[in-house]
Amino acid sequence: MTASKPLKVLVYSDDIETRAQVMRALGRRPHPSLPELEYLEVATEPVVIRYADEGVDLMILDGEAVPAGGLGIAKQLKDELSTCPPIVVLTGRPQDSWLASWSRAEAAVPQPIDPIELAQKVIALLREHVPATA
Repeated sequence: MTASKPLKVLVYSDDIETRAQVMRALGRRPHPSLPELEYLEVATEPVVIRYADEGVDLMILDGEAVPAGGLGIAKQLKDELSTCPPIVVLTGRPQDSWLASWSRAEAAVPQPIDPIELAQKVIALLREHVPATA
C-alpha cells in the first residue's frame, strides 16, 4: 500500500445522522501522517459483512443500530474472519464499555460522539494497523 492510496473506512449505522457525525468528526484526513480517508456509508448488516470480506482498513460500527447492533456485528466478524480490520464501536453510554470488550473491538467511543476522542482513537488504530502509516 502506498501512502497516497486512500484508507477505506466503513461507517455503519441505521441512522444517517450518526454516520454524518462520524464523518464530520474525522474529516477527509484526520492527521497529516495519514492518507486521506474514503468513507463507505453502510446502513445494513449484510453490506457490512460484504465489505468486511472484500477488505477495508477500519470499521466504525454503531452499537445502537437496529435491527443489528454494531457490538454483535463486531463480535461476529472477530470470531469468523481470519483477518479482521480494526473496529471502533459507538456505545450508547460510557458504562457500556464492557460490551465493547465483549465484542472484541479495538476501541469504543460513547455517544454522543466526542469528535476529539473519536479522532484520537481512529488515528491510533490506523497508525498501528495500516503499514503505510507507521
